[in-house]
Amino acid sequence: MGKSKKQKNNRSSHYPYTRPSKSNSQQVKAASATSQQRQKKLQHTNPTIPFTPNDHILLVGEGDFSFTHSLYTHHSFVTLIATSYDTATQVTDKYPQSTAYIEELESAAREDEDVDISILHGVDATKLGKGGSKGGGGKEVRQGGFDRVVFNFPHVGGLTKDVNRQVRHNQATELLVNFFKAATPLLAPAGTIIVTIFEGEPYSLWNIRDLARHVGLKVGRSFKFQSEAYPGYKHARTLGNIEGGGGWKGEDRDARTYIFEIKDEGPTQAQLTQQKKQKNESSDSDEDD
Repeated sequence: MGKSKKQKNNRSSHYPYTRPSKSNSQQVKAASATSQQRQKKLQHTNPTIPFTPNDHILLVGEGDFSFTHSLYTHHSFVTLIATSYDTATQVTDKYPQSTAYIEELESAAREDEDVDISILHGVDATKLGKGGSKGGGGKEVRQGGFDRVVFNFPHVGGLTKDVNRQVRHNQATELLVNFFKAATPLLAPAGTIIVTIFEGEPYSLWNIRDLARHVGLKVGRSFKFQSEAYPGYKHARTLGNIEGGGGWKGEDRDARTYIFEIKDEGPTQAQLTQQKKQKNESSDSDEDD
C-alpha cells in the first residue's frame, strides 16, 4: 500500500530505445485513462465523508492502518482509536507497509498533546467492550461514548470457497450480527455505526439492512464509497498482501457505505446495561484488564 514512485526514463545514446509491446502500451494507456476518469468523477461529485474531525471515532478491523493514517494526515482527525483483529506481529507480517503508518500515528500522539490517537491490536469486532474478555479492547474501548464506530469491508477471510457458508459466516455466525450487538452499547447518544462493503454478490447476499434491523438498528442513509476521498488509502486484503501486488485492487471496485442508527429514541437496554456496568467498574477499580 505504499505509494509507487515514477521512475525517470534515463535513456542513453549507447542504448537504443525499444518500443514497448503493443499489449503493454495498451495496458498503460488503459490504466492512465481509468485513473483520469476516476479523478474527473471525484472532481464533479462531492465525496461523502460521514464523520467530522470533532468526532470520537472507533475504527474496527483495520488492515494496514492506511485508512487511519489518511484520516489523520489528510482530514485532521485527532481523536481516534484504531484497532486490528490481528496481533501486532501478524499485522507487520501481513502488511509490511503498516509499520510506517503506525509509527507516524503513534509518534504524533506522543509529541502533540492535541492528538489523541491509539493503536490497539488483537481486538475482536464481535467482543468490543467486553470486560475480562480477550479481544474486547480493554478500558479504552469499554468506556464507550463513540460518535462513530467504523468497520470498513468486514470479512472473516477465506474460511471456505462455498458461497453459502461464506455468507453465513459473515452474516451472523462469525461477524456482522455480533459486531452490531457489541458496538451499539458503545455509542454516544447520537452515535452511529458505519459499515462499508463491496457491491454485488456475494456481498449483496449478506442482507446487511435486515441484519441491522433485527438488532435494533436502521439505515439512516447509504452512499457510494469513494476511496479517492482518502489519499494514501489502499484496500488491504484480509489474508494479507499478495506477492507481486496481484491484479485485484479493492479500491477500484464499487462499494457502498451504510450509516446505521438506533431505531428507538433514547438509550437502548443494551446501552443502559453498559452504562451501569461502567459506573460499577469505575467505582470498584481503575485497573485495566
